[in-house]
Amino acid sequence: MRRLIPLLLLAVLLGAGPCARAQGKLALYNWGDYINPEILDRFTKETGIKVTLDTYASNEEMLAKIQAGATGYDIVFPSVHMNDIMLKLGLLEKTGVNAMKGFENIDPAALRSRADPKSEYCLPYAWGTVGIFYNKKKIPQLSSWKDLFAYAEKNPGKVAMLDDMREVLGVGLIINGKPVNSRSPEDVKLAQDTVLKQKKNLAAFSYEVVPLVESGDLAAAHYFVGAMMYVLKKPAELGYVIPAEGATMYQENMCVLKSAPNKANARRFLEFYLRPEVSVLNTIQQKNGTVNRASLKLLPPEMRDNPNINPPEAVRAKLQIFEDLGKDLKTYDRAWTKIKTK
Repeated sequence: MRRLIPLLLLAVLLGAGPCARAQGKLALYNWGDYINPEILDRFTKETGIKVTLDTYASNEEMLAKIQAGATGYDIVFPSVHMNDIMLKLGLLEKTGVNAMKGFENIDPAALRSRADPKSEYCLPYAWGTVGIFYNKKKIPQLSSWKDLFAYAEKNPGKVAMLDDMREVLGVGLIINGKPVNSRSPEDVKLAQDTVLKQKKNLAAFSYEVVPLVESGDLAAAHYFVGAMMYVLKKPAELGYVIPAEGATMYQENMCVLKSAPNKANARRFLEFYLRPEVSVLNTIQQKNGTVNRASLKLLPPEMRDNPNINPPEAVRAKLQIFEDLGKDLKTYDRAWTKIKTK
């Protein structure tokens, strides 16, 4: 028995190894290709938690699926205005992420949620601009929305815009000196008419533009700063610009659903992502901005010092972020329907 006791203790300890790690699953629902797979692999290796990932193309698509009763998802990644909508709808879980280790590195400017100003629910995740991705062989110089549309008028079918209501109407508002969150029907009508005037010159409203700009089939496209991953590889051929008139910016937050079946695992993922050496992996892959100030120091110089990825204050002052418009969103819905169907 004296010999058996140490062996039994050893067996118990060895058996406890996997049990000491979190068990079960974690289901993410995110924008397409918007999280570095290496992060998920590292999380699984460290915790034993198996991660699955489904993707969506827009905030509206994600919300519609959740409201339609989709179950099994733990974490979603809404833009800030959608974060607020989901909180008002009672769809998100309070996580206390703002009390987790590492949250002190989050830039206070990223606490943009009006419904969650202290980040008691969601973790600010990433930010970036929405500007113009272009082929320098087709357009050697491009600095503004005015330049883009002037080119489109002379070269119909060679420019595309995003298939996104707020982003497209946002451009129409910016060009006319109006705020992208205007609740004025007159402002929205002005933006609608501006876009409709250009519609005959546009190739399409689409997200699938990168290979077309690379090949030169499109000269330019309204697109996210993530285009910098292609620009940095071919700087002589491709470019990205934040237009001189201003542009929209986005911020995605990481939120746990109230219906999440794996809430403890979801909170553990938030803690894991707060580590600078983890979050920087996503920033490097996506070529967008980081809200983690400690991660900023870990970026390679070509990203940290790039004015398109980390623009100077004068440029940031011209960036606008979408807000939840409540019932006034119907005005935008009507304008977008006219743009798409006329």
